[in-house]
Amino acid sequence: MTPGLAVATAAVFVWLGMVLAISFLEAPLKFRAPSVTLPIGLGIGRLVFRALNLAETVLALTAVIAVAVEPPDSAALVSGAVVLATLAVQLVLVRPRLTRRSDRVLAGEDVPRSRSHYVYIGLEAVKTVGLVTTGVLLLMS
Repeated sequence: MTPGLAVATAAVFVWLGMVLAISFLEAPLKFRAPSVTLPIGLGIGRLVFRALNLAETVLALTAVIAVAVEPPDSAALVSGAVVLATLAVQLVLVRPRLTRRSDRVLAGEDVPRSRSHYVYIGLEAVKTVGLVTTGVLLLMS
C-alpha cells in the first residue's frame, strides 16, 4: 500500500470508529444515565456532535487530499463520494434543523418530536456502511 492510500485508509477507519462510538453508543446511552434531564442531554449532545462534525470534516479533508495525491480505484472513489455527500447533507440540511429544535427545547418550549432526528440517524447508518465499504476498498487498492 502506498503512503497516500495508507493515510486515506487510516482517516476513514478512525472516522468510522468515531461515528460508531459517538452516534451509536454515547448518544443513546447518555439519556439513560441517572439524573440526566432532557436539557442536560441536549446540551451535552450539541457539544459532542459539534466536536464530532469538526473531527469528521478534518478526517474527510485528510482522506480527500490523500486520494488526490494517490488515487485509488474508482469503486473506492465512488464509495468515498457517497460518504462525503452524506456528511454534507447532515451538516448543511439536517443539523441546522436539529439545532433550531433543541434551541426551542432548551428555551422551555414544548415542541413535537422531530423527524429530522430520524433522518440524521438514517444518514449515520448510510455513512457507516459507506465508511466500512470505502475503508475495505482502500485496503484492497
